[in-house]
Amino acid sequence: MLMDFNTRNGTCAGKNYSLVVLAFILLLQHHLYTLVEATSKVHIVYLGEKKHDDPASTKKFHHKILTNLLGSKEAAYSSILYSYKHGFSGFAARLTESQAETIAEFPGVVQVIPNRIHKLHTTRSWDFIGIHQHSPENHLTRSMGKGTIIGVIDSGVWPESESFKDEGMDPIPSHWKGICQQGELFNSTNCNKKLIGARWFVKGALDESKTPINKTEGEDFLSPRDGIGHGTHTASTAAGYFVKRANYTGLASGLARGGAPLAHLAIYKACWSNRGCTDADILKAFDKAIHDGVDILSVSVGNEIPLFSYVDLRDTIAIGSFHATMKGITVVCSAGNDGPISQTIVNTAPWLITVAATKIDRAFPAAITLGNNQTLWGQSIDIEKHHHGFAGLTYSERIAIDPTDDSAKDCQPGSLNATLASGKIVLCFSISDEQDIVSASATVKKAGGIGLIYAQFPNDGLEPCKIPCIKVDYEVGTQILVYIRKARYPIAKLSDPITVVGKWVSPQVATFSSRGPSSMTPAVLKPDIAAPGVDIIAAFRPHEKKQSNGYALLSGTSMACPHVTGIVALIKSVHQDWSPAAIKSALVTTASQTGTDGTSISAEGPTRKEADPFDIGGGQVDPNKAMDPGLIYNATADDYIQFLCSLGYNSASLTRLTKTTINCIRKTDAMNLNLPSIAIPNLKKTATVRRTVTNVGNINSKYKAVVQAPRGLQMTVEPQTLSFNITTQILSYKVTFFSTQKMNGDYKFGSLTWTDGEHLVRSPIAVRVTRFESYTDV
Repeated sequence: MLMDFNTRNGTCAGKNYSLVVLAFILLLQHHLYTLVEATSKVHIVYLGEKKHDDPASTKKFHHKILTNLLGSKEAAYSSILYSYKHGFSGFAARLTESQAETIAEFPGVVQVIPNRIHKLHTTRSWDFIGIHQHSPENHLTRSMGKGTIIGVIDSGVWPESESFKDEGMDPIPSHWKGICQQGELFNSTNCNKKLIGARWFVKGALDESKTPINKTEGEDFLSPRDGIGHGTHTASTAAGYFVKRANYTGLASGLARGGAPLAHLAIYKACWSNRGCTDADILKAFDKAIHDGVDILSVSVGNEIPLFSYVDLRDTIAIGSFHATMKGITVVCSAGNDGPISQTIVNTAPWLITVAATKIDRAFPAAITLGNNQTLWGQSIDIEKHHHGFAGLTYSERIAIDPTDDSAKDCQPGSLNATLASGKIVLCFSISDEQDIVSASATVKKAGGIGLIYAQFPNDGLEPCKIPCIKVDYEVGTQILVYIRKARYPIAKLSDPITVVGKWVSPQVATFSSRGPSSMTPAVLKPDIAAPGVDIIAAFRPHEKKQSNGYALLSGTSMACPHVTGIVALIKSVHQDWSPAAIKSALVTTASQTGTDGTSISAEGPTRKEADPFDIGGGQVDPNKAMDPGLIYNATADDYIQFLCSLGYNSASLTRLTKTTINCIRKTDAMNLNLPSIAIPNLKKTATVRRTVTNVGNINSKYKAVVQAPRGLQMTVEPQTLSFNITTQILSYKVTFFSTQKMNGDYKFGSLTWTDGEHLVRSPIAVRVTRFESYTDV
């Protein structure tokens, strides 16, 4: 019997008491649920290859696993974000740390991966690398990528751009299974025979930020529509259609086109304004792209820092690309923008094509005229807003709010005295990675300045400023500073930039381009190849008047990546049966190491040096030669699996990865993966590397080995001649390296080239000796 209690007279009221207890329990449950929500985080439960061909069965299997973990179907459904059920098996769900640790021990689970945020690696260039306008004698320009489908995992697309019109396009390939997913300001009419599909993935980004997309401020669009411009730029670089008189505020004017203008495009938006690209969204983009039937994937995305320089089964780009590659999809990725420091390279899985960035032979010089009639030169892309008369010129440290604070030297926010800066052109010197020319121009403008001269080394890439600005190197900056200190009333005039082509030695490796070696898997030489990535003009979101015609100049390995993607489409349209490994081999072994002046390609950094394989891989991409490489280095799924075995993964985990029985007992060496390059990170006294080549040239041909041994090493090749005929089209050889003298452990570089008199099949080589004795009896 319930007792009723009345606080006023000591009597009981059982019904009221029960309601109070029930309310307390519900409140406690709410707090506990809120606490779990607050402590939970999206994790990716990766299950490897699919067990079921039916996607519905795979999804049901995922819910069953989550139900077993969380205790109810309701909890499982509310926890899951994505089910990966097309290209591979896995799911993304909100889990606490303890739940993530528990599910990691479940049978069949390959790895549990916390949801991390990746960043985007933000006309003339095609002519520069040898792809000219249509020529009937040229395989590259004759095919123009016809029949291939390029998938772009990026920030979306601006479908109205002229670069995506479908004039002259063939019908959509019959193997295409994708859709044109609707959303904010985007529907099925935005797709056509050029832009054949588009999808968007935002669940991971929303969960990571815990805040909705701010539509009122135009942050982004909940659809495939590009809110940043980055994805539009990369997609049009790879496969944009011909657009006459494309330009950026009058600069770089000409015929804009992608590398494969007749290839079809499929857009996978997984990157969001101010939110980056999360693992959960990226992996779902890979999953859908594999299902939809793309032939090539372009991914200008990477880690903030190379936490996982290789797939230790926690790198979602490496995981997604592995399954894509196993299904014949070539995946091209950017190398990262954290150079010139070594070991900063990302996207280093051996099945990827990893692209470094170089400069082309185009520049935008702008004159600075000083009061003493001296004219100095810098570069700018700010046109029609420069003051054509003279104005006062000052140095930022002279107008600092606090003279003892170095922040004024590079014009950091709030560092300049508005009274002293008003109406003047300000000279600033870059002294930290945290500040750039755009931020400095905002500081000068806020202080009342009317122009900026920004001294920086190296001088990679240009960006539009808040006020007229010109970027100069330190030498020119110092000359201007000397003038300021000598003149009683220093003045200067900033002129508009112009477009100049062919006057600079190129290519040069951009300073920002991330460098090898890979810290986790140094036996895989990265990057693979280099391509134009500085001041590249392509389509862009037209949200500012200064970006006329919706085109912009951008720099980054993000811009280099789609150059190679377009070339891959050209090769694929002619050599439809070539594997991803064969295409990569063709690119690497035919690349150029020579600049326009006939000397070796240089790499910019604290000091300029001759570029080595950790800067450019095989070299600057040469699409014409890549179409006919002579020999290729092929690799199969089993080759990559045995490579993973050599890294220490056990048979059980790799069996779950592939859903086939894997035996790692056979002893393998990572150096023997059949790559078109050779890297030996720890040479003691001697090491032998084996490779196999396939003849894709003349049936009856003989190739001879040409050796350029790394300095201080001896190098032998057996056999020294490879003879191919109608019955023998695949041959193997071995290369043996000997250490002949004491060395400090630095990498030394060389090459091995096979030639039949017509083709040069060159493999870059990097070797580091870690034994310090001197050998004379090798």
